[in-house]
Amino acid sequence: MDVRTYYQRIRDTEGTIPTQYTVVVSLPTDDGGKKGVSIEVSRHLAAKMVVEGSAQLATAAQIAAFQQAQEAACKAAQDAAALSKVEVTMVSSDDLKKLTDDMKKLKSGAKLTKD
Repeated sequence: MDVRTYYQRIRDTEGTIPTQYTVVVSLPTDDGGKKGVSIEVSRHLAAKMVVEGSAQLATAAQIAAFQQAQEAACKAAQDAAALSKVEVTMVSSDDLKKLTDDMKKLKSGAKLTKD
C-alpha cells in the first residue's frame, strides 16, 4: 500500500466521524485480536483502526450498551470505594465509661435510666 494513500484514507475516514471521541468494536485479526470488544477512542485512532481493518465504528445500539456498561462499572467502583471507608467516632473517656456501664446493665437485665 502506498503511504500517501494510507494516510489519505485515514483523513477521509476521520472526516466522517462527527464527535471527538467515538466507540469502535474490534474485529478478529490474524495476530489474535478478539471480535466484539467495544472501546471508546479518539477520532483519529478510530479512523486508523477502521482503515487497518482491526475495528469498525459502533452502531447507535452498541454505543448505548457500551455507555450503560461504563456507567454500571463506575457506579460499582464508587460503591466499593464507599464501602471501604472506615468511620471513626471520637468518644470522651467519661462517655465511654457511661456506655460500658450501660452495656453491663443491659446484659444483667436492669433497666436504663436517662440522666
